[in-house]
Amino acid sequence: MMPFLSLNPTQLATPAFIFLIVAEMLFAWFTGRARFEARDTATSLAMGFLSVLSGALFASVFIVAGEFFARFRIADLGFAWPVLAAAFVLDDLAYYWWHRASHRVRWLWADHVQHHSSQHYNLSTALRQPVTGVLTPGFLFRAPLFVLGFPVPMLAFVHGLNLVYQFWIHTEAIGKCPRLFEAVMNTPSHHRVHHATNARYLDANYAGVFIVWDRMFGTFVAEEASDPPRYGIVRNLGTFNPVRVALHEWVGLVTDLSRARSVRDVAGYVFGPPGWSPDGSRETSDSIKAGWRRAAQSPTA
Repeated sequence: MMPFLSLNPTQLATPAFIFLIVAEMLFAWFTGRARFEARDTATSLAMGFLSVLSGALFASVFIVAGEFFARFRIADLGFAWPVLAAAFVLDDLAYYWWHRASHRVRWLWADHVQHHSSQHYNLSTALRQPVTGVLTPGFLFRAPLFVLGFPVPMLAFVHGLNLVYQFWIHTEAIGKCPRLFEAVMNTPSHHRVHHATNARYLDANYAGVFIVWDRMFGTFVAEEASDPPRYGIVRNLGTFNPVRVALHEWVGLVTDLSRARSVRDVAGYVFGPPGWSPDGSRETSDSIKAGWRRAAQSPTA
């Protein structure tokens, strides 16, 4: 076994995260090319701390799930550099599908929305991580990797590397990267689109590391200078309370389920897209984008 696989990349990178956040704050102060709000940043840091605690408490879930699925592995790929590289790429593909589902399935969105709740976009936003992941079956998206025969410690390690990579793309301080890099890798420009609430940008750019997945599966949208991203969620919370940030959508989901009148209603509220309602009276990202397209095509637009 490769000894370094026992390390936690995100924990090792945390001092660098803090240093870079402070550096970006200074950069914002002198140039205005990044924006910070003290209470918002404090909330992001608090969410990051709570996420670390939650992750430590429930880390065994990933290990137990991985070892369970590993019982059904069709091969034993072992520990080698080519296997590690393949694990990193395929883990990112699994991340893409988990991320996409987390925007399209309200049950998963109730957890993931916590990361999108900030109306600012800076490096501290990267630390605004969900704290209720144990309530969602995210490990199922990596089950095929365990079955293929990738070792559990290796998958845990490459997933940590994936999260470390994503830290630097949460910034407005960096514009466009070189064209070839933008074609293959996730960048600040691509991820600004993902965090934007503009109708043009909804449900786009789900990649973790490789933007090629979005290009392959039809979810890529380029950042347009004529339509600067606006950040947050469609209905912003208006609070900096970390507990409310963490629980607001779960409360909304439970409230809707208490009003459900049929199995169809229950299934729609849990597995339908955020905003789904039995009578279609609420807006979803699909209806918002459809309205935007109609307005754009209107002769009077």
